[in-house]
Amino acid sequence: MKIGFIGLGRMGMNMVQRLLDGGHEIVAYAKSKESIEKAKDKGAIGAESIQDLVRQLEGPRIVWIMVPAGRPTQEVIDTLSSLMQKDDIIIDGGNSFYKDSMQRAGALRQRGIHFLDVGTSGGIWGLKMGYCLMIGGERDVFERVEPVFKTLAPENGYEHVGPSGAGHFVKMIHNGIEYAMLQAYGEGFELLNAKREFNLDLKKIARLWNHGSVIRSWLLELAESAFSKDPELASIKGYVEDSGEGRWTVQTAIEEAIPAYNITLSLLERFRSRQEDSFSAKVIAALRREFGGHPVKEKR
Repeated sequence: MKIGFIGLGRMGMNMVQRLLDGGHEIVAYAKSKESIEKAKDKGAIGAESIQDLVRQLEGPRIVWIMVPAGRPTQEVIDTLSSLMQKDDIIIDGGNSFYKDSMQRAGALRQRGIHFLDVGTSGGIWGLKMGYCLMIGGERDVFERVEPVFKTLAPENGYEHVGPSGAGHFVKMIHNGIEYAMLQAYGEGFELLNAKREFNLDLKKIARLWNHGSVIRSWLLELAESAFSKDPELASIKGYVEDSGEGRWTVQTAIEEAIPAYNITLSLLERFRSRQEDSFSAKVIAALRREFGGHPVKEKR
């Protein structure tokens, strides 16, 4: 199939490569001219602008967007909607908020343009292993684009999960679960590392747990890789960002009155990781000194 692809970051570029390797024809555009040239070197057709990209596609057109959520995605969709025609298809493969996707699908539907929201998981390993694709939108539109999904995903790695918004909703919950899993692994390995008298080899334990244990996973494979490169993780600062999907998951849990304890706490722990010196911890230390005379560590 011939499709347009907008957004050539680490994930987008690898997706373009996988599509090209699968025999698809790609018209690629990004704000970075260097990225466009790199995509051309891989075999894609370069576009100088979104307008140029649309001109190089025959109707009904298919354009995949892989740009940051929020305003960047909205700006691209606004531009595309003014250029595309009835029965064309826009695919958002980024981490957009599912309610935004529902709204965008409705607005595009009024213009006769179809919209698919595709939650995409796989990270930098997707080029080799394939991407897990969670797809929302009209079933018949999904079926028209299915050859693209089949190329990007591993076997059984894509699914039409529901109407518009469902794809990004399922991906949001996926990322919420990921937050809690990462937190559990992080705390477990911290406990192992703290037991200094045993002199535990964390790389070996990560490898061991991946052979028959109930907590085996790809994340443990990555943990083994990380510990093999830096056994004490001495080169890494314990500062953890969040993509926004963890916040949306917690927000949804509140809206639905679901007690998502672990996901919520894992999000809050990410906030805590960014504090050089927690003011709340200072308050607690000061209060303990006031009511119980407990010693405090003086700041130097």
